[in-house]
Amino acid sequence: MHIHRYEKIWLGIALLLIVGFIATITYGAVGAGVTMVDESGDVVNPNNISEHPEFGDPGVEQVGENEYDVHIVAQQFAFMPGTASPITVPANSTINFYVTSIDVIHGFNVVGTNANTMVIPGEVAEITVKAEEPGKYGIVCHEYCGQGHHNMAGTMEVVPQDEYNGSEQ
Repeated sequence: MHIHRYEKIWLGIALLLIVGFIATITYGAVGAGVTMVDESGDVVNPNNISEHPEFGDPGVEQVGENEYDVHIVAQQFAFMPGTASPITVPANSTINFYVTSIDVIHGFNVVGTNANTMVIPGEVAEITVKAEEPGKYGIVCHEYCGQGHHNMAGTMEVVPQDEYNGSEQ
């Protein structure tokens, strides 16, 4: 059986594409350091969120030198804090986001950072971000959550260390 030269070339190209696709998927799953959502996070009762020690009064709390915990409650159609008042954190700090929902599934994405997760009622999503450069970062819900979904947005402001006032929130 004789295989034409062009068939061999196209067969080689197809095999290279298959190997390239497999390598890309493997790198995305293992090499890029992307972690999947798992059951290691805390659980809260979405019906009694106001009684929870952190989520009852969500906001920014300093937990170490240049390290801050931000507790956020998502609900139709706002992030608390974030929508009505921006989340303000100092530059050159580590921000640990703890996000939960009280009603439906939401998304939480801080544009321009690695913060991007699904927010499920009763579960606490944990994300760590390094806030280095001062500026304004948008916060958006990327999971359809109802008729007002397009209005569910907020802001995180990263300010220089000397301008930060931890009592703002």
